[in-house]
Amino acid sequence: MLRLQSRASQLRHVASLQVSEGPVPVRTRPCFKLPPGAKYSTIRSATPFPRDTDTITKLMVANRGEIAIRVFRACTEMNIRTVAIYSEQDKMHMHRQKADESYLIGRGLPPENGVDAIHPGYGFLSERSDFAQAVIDADIKFIGPSPEVVRRMGDKVEAREAAIEAGVQVVPGTPGPVDSAEHALEFCETYGLPVIFKAAYGGGGRGMRVVKKMEDIEENFHRATSEAQSAFGNGALFLEKFIERPRHIEVQILGDKEGNVVHLYERDCSVQRRHQKVVEIAPAPQLSQEIQQAMTTDAIRLAKHVGYENAGTVEFLLDNSGNYYFIEVNARLQVEHTVTENVTGVDLVQSQIKVADGKSLPEMGLTQDKISLHGCAIQCRMTTEDPARGFQPDTGRIEVFRSGEGFGIRLDSALGFAGALITPYYDSLLVKVIAHAQDHHSACAKMLRTLKEFRIRGVKTNIPFLLNVLEHPQFLSGVVDTYFIDENPQLFQFKPSQNRAQKLLKYLAQVMVNGPSTPLATNLRPSETIPSVPEIPYVPEPPMGFRNVLVKDGPEAFAKKVRQHQGLLLMDTTFRDAHQSLLATRVRTHDLKRISPYVSHQFNNLYSLENWGGATFDVALRFLHECPWDRLDTLRKMIPNIPFQMLLRGANAVGYTNYPDNVVYKFCDEAVKHGMDIFRIFDSLNYLPNIIVGMDAVGNAGGVIEAAISYTGDVSDPTRTKYNLDYYVDLATELVKAGTHVLAIKDMSGILKPRAATMLVGALRQKFPDMPIHVHTHDTAGAGVAAMLACYQAGADVVDVACDSMSGMTSQPSMGAVVASLENTEGDTGINLDDVSAYSAYWEQARNLYGPFECAVTMKSGNADTYRNEIPALESDSKYMLGYMAFTPYIPGGQYTNLQFQAFSLGLADQFEEVKKMYVEANKLLGDIPKVTPSSKVVGDLAQFMVQNKLNGKMVEERAEELSFPVSIIEYFQGYLGTPPGGYPEPLRTRILQGKPKMEGRPGESLKPLDFDDVKSKLVEQHGKIVRDVDVISSALYPKVTDEYLDFKEKYGPVDALNTRMFLVGPKVAEEIEVEIEKGKTLSIKTLAVGDLDKEGKREVFFELNGQLRSVFIRDNEATKEMHFHPKALKGVHGSVGAPMPGTVIEVKVKNGDKVVKGQPLLVLSAMKMEMVVNAPMTGIVKNIMAQKDMKLEGDDLLMDIDRLLIR
Repeated sequence: MLRLQSRASQLRHVASLQVSEGPVPVRTRPCFKLPPGAKYSTIRSATPFPRDTDTITKLMVANRGEIAIRVFRACTEMNIRTVAIYSEQDKMHMHRQKADESYLIGRGLPPENGVDAIHPGYGFLSERSDFAQAVIDADIKFIGPSPEVVRRMGDKVEAREAAIEAGVQVVPGTPGPVDSAEHALEFCETYGLPVIFKAAYGGGGRGMRVVKKMEDIEENFHRATSEAQSAFGNGALFLEKFIERPRHIEVQILGDKEGNVVHLYERDCSVQRRHQKVVEIAPAPQLSQEIQQAMTTDAIRLAKHVGYENAGTVEFLLDNSGNYYFIEVNARLQVEHTVTENVTGVDLVQSQIKVADGKSLPEMGLTQDKISLHGCAIQCRMTTEDPARGFQPDTGRIEVFRSGEGFGIRLDSALGFAGALITPYYDSLLVKVIAHAQDHHSACAKMLRTLKEFRIRGVKTNIPFLLNVLEHPQFLSGVVDTYFIDENPQLFQFKPSQNRAQKLLKYLAQVMVNGPSTPLATNLRPSETIPSVPEIPYVPEPPMGFRNVLVKDGPEAFAKKVRQHQGLLLMDTTFRDAHQSLLATRVRTHDLKRISPYVSHQFNNLYSLENWGGATFDVALRFLHECPWDRLDTLRKMIPNIPFQMLLRGANAVGYTNYPDNVVYKFCDEAVKHGMDIFRIFDSLNYLPNIIVGMDAVGNAGGVIEAAISYTGDVSDPTRTKYNLDYYVDLATELVKAGTHVLAIKDMSGILKPRAATMLVGALRQKFPDMPIHVHTHDTAGAGVAAMLACYQAGADVVDVACDSMSGMTSQPSMGAVVASLENTEGDTGINLDDVSAYSAYWEQARNLYGPFECAVTMKSGNADTYRNEIPALESDSKYMLGYMAFTPYIPGGQYTNLQFQAFSLGLADQFEEVKKMYVEANKLLGDIPKVTPSSKVVGDLAQFMVQNKLNGKMVEERAEELSFPVSIIEYFQGYLGTPPGGYPEPLRTRILQGKPKMEGRPGESLKPLDFDDVKSKLVEQHGKIVRDVDVISSALYPKVTDEYLDFKEKYGPVDALNTRMFLVGPKVAEEIEVEIEKGKTLSIKTLAVGDLDKEGKREVFFELNGQLRSVFIRDNEATKEMHFHPKALKGVHGSVGAPMPGTVIEVKVKNGDKVVKGQPLLVLSAMKMEMVVNAPMTGIVKNIMAQKDMKLEGDDLLMDIDRLLIR
């Protein structure tokens, strides 16, 4: 930090010397002495060449930005000293530093300033005849035409008259300014539509409005008047007949005081938007020599007629019949003068100064016969406007600026540097890019290459739009008219800029200033050790696995192959259920994909790898800020040979509520397309209709159907008769009839004892000898390995395990223990124990990265009392996990530990044993139900409700009508989870519901199919065209979570590319990291410093990115709690109306309580000389107006709220 502050101090000192009025002392080398009598000069000559002017020695530019710098450069080459003026908003801008002297507007120049000439540039005062006259009256040379010519040509009406007098064809129009909308209406009734309003005293598209409907005349008249008044100090307008489909051709002229006038050929400025030129070409492509000669002759004739001297432009409209019409004279230098300079070799600015100095064109060597064309030049106006939002001006700080350069490229700019502030007070022009080549096509190629090299971050630019223009076949042909942009909507189809590096810096800075983006639940910090990946031998492809069978022969052949396999097959849950149980599902794709090649090569004979579904889906979006579909794609590419398995909650897909059936079908179809193979389908209540929906969806998608029985109770206990062998065999029979490929037993509570396992699996094997059986369990009680070995002995084909360092407690049994137990037996798994150990070593290190979510902080071992209370080992709803985290510094590891943390949050930590006992009683009250997500949560909620309110089962039954039960209890009894085995307990259900509606049958059956096109259109409206089909599916399941994820991704970029410690807690100061954002592209990032709090409540965070200094500003949330800021519009809330661009409110058209209809004008904003009407986004009633006249606003600042109202 000190180094940066020191460097900043040095830069400020240098800057102060650059703008100093006094002489800069010169230091001499000790070994060098001047000859006797010689003195050091304290004023450095601009160039070693003699001055090119006789009377001009010091010139001031009455302008700013790039045109001021352009003039300064010309003066420097001519050995003329320069003076800049600047406003408060331009204090840090470059043009004041490029001049020999600079002065703040309003304070004036010193009396003895020595200025003997003033150049007006373009815009501002350049077309004000009174300004030109005032300059001359002050005995200062005005670099431009005489005041009278400026006045006459600046008045569009007089300019038309002069053209008529000179015999130049003009467009039909009003003889003078129109002073009212009524007079404009009269003209339109006489000459017909369309017409165009034009500012009488200025150009550049300001004050221009095309009118094609009579009812639009009044509004457009007032808007054009207001814009003209703001831009030129005079709101006078005139009206012309609008020429359809013209080319806009302008001729550059140059005259001297002796009456000589020459042309420097023409420019084509037809690529326009809202009458504002965007791209200019010199000479005009495919313009016939006949028209060129006629047009340039008319331009010279008009210039001589009015006595024109200095530089100017005569503009024409050329229709598609070859007729052209004079429209105006710009009595000044044009923005696009650059292309003329490139193709003629004439420095127009120096020529202007020489003419003002009294030189004639022949003296300057500028006779018509000596002016010729050399190649083609194209200029693109790069602006800070967002083409994706209707070219709304953008403001802010340029965080990154990297320009395109090279042979044939010229850049004219004043804000082309990192750190430049773009304000709403001036024109949005950022850089003029000029490409010069032998012909039009070559110039286009150079321009394209250059624009693609630009990297500008921090503000939006129109570069994507310019690229589309330059790649369009019509533009490449060379002939476009002023309708080109309007008639080619594809020009507005942009490939979004990724801006990945800067977004990642913003994320790292955000974490450094405001802390982790995902809540951390323990005091443990992520390890700084990067897990070591065990080596694998290099082979082109991993060995064949069961997925090769599935892909080649289909699900039925796959199931047959599994059943025929000798030995026990394993499913590894390390990639999902294990870390869901132990680390709150927080393991990131970053760490999964590092070990994936090893798994693919060393464990190719796994039955499957469980890596998706369940809570991994929404946790990835909600907390890890990564797309679960991208995870699936990534892992599939790295593990092509092992089948993937996911958990599907039947009709609930991977959600926690009911969805329309078409959502479940669409989800399964997309999952198979992205690489999912086996779907373990279950229902928390074993409700068959819900399971069958999932089975049908998977079958239609082409996946392997693995229908699951949710196990509860104890089949080895003859006193427990509800869930006995007959119950499970009957349920399994229905699942087999429904078409399952594999039969699964889902023991979520980890209560399947070895003897019960022998009985249940044995009964199923006897009933279904050809059906593969897969057993899923948790090791909560510590008997998981014994139970799984018993399952194998009874006839199970597959059991679940997790690698040793991720096994035990609420996770799955140890892979190493099962492998070792069956080694060299008929049940040998075919897996090498040494490979398991190496695999476990990786995850032992990786687990330390997730210390903030480590369940072992509170849960030190498994607990056999799960056999009594049947608390499931895993409650996977991440929403509830987050709730617990808000109250405790610890992290849940599964349902068992979640219940513990929830008890803590409710103040029941010292009564947890009572909660566990009450869990048993709550289960009985609910009808003794299977306890699997989400039914397990219902039981847990009721248990804690009872403990908190000091209730027992009898009291709940007696007082049910007066108690306020948790929502989950009421929804359970309403039927939102489906029908439990044996039905609902009565009269408890009736007493709790008290007349509330009941859902009969399958919950999703009555839901209307979801309109995916409508979902996508809303997502695109809110997030842009980055929305993919998988995002639509995610939104169908988790709308709010998906919106938040897409917003986060747009703001912070690919955070999944960061290593886990960086993602969770950010870097330390002076730490260096590398981030691979794609193959062959690696970012080298070094954190330098975090700055102090500024007046806006932000801190500047400094980085070094690939060796270049970068910085971002981050609002300090804690420090700004007491600060007041204008509220922002709520994203995604239709009635929350925000400012579409930074600017000043010039008119508020409504008041609180007004009824408005969609599209009705609400207020008018002005920014960068452009006015924008903000319309109502919906029909409703206005409330809470936050904007006032003359208020300065930032983008997205809240203007007002609208309450929805249906007006009939």
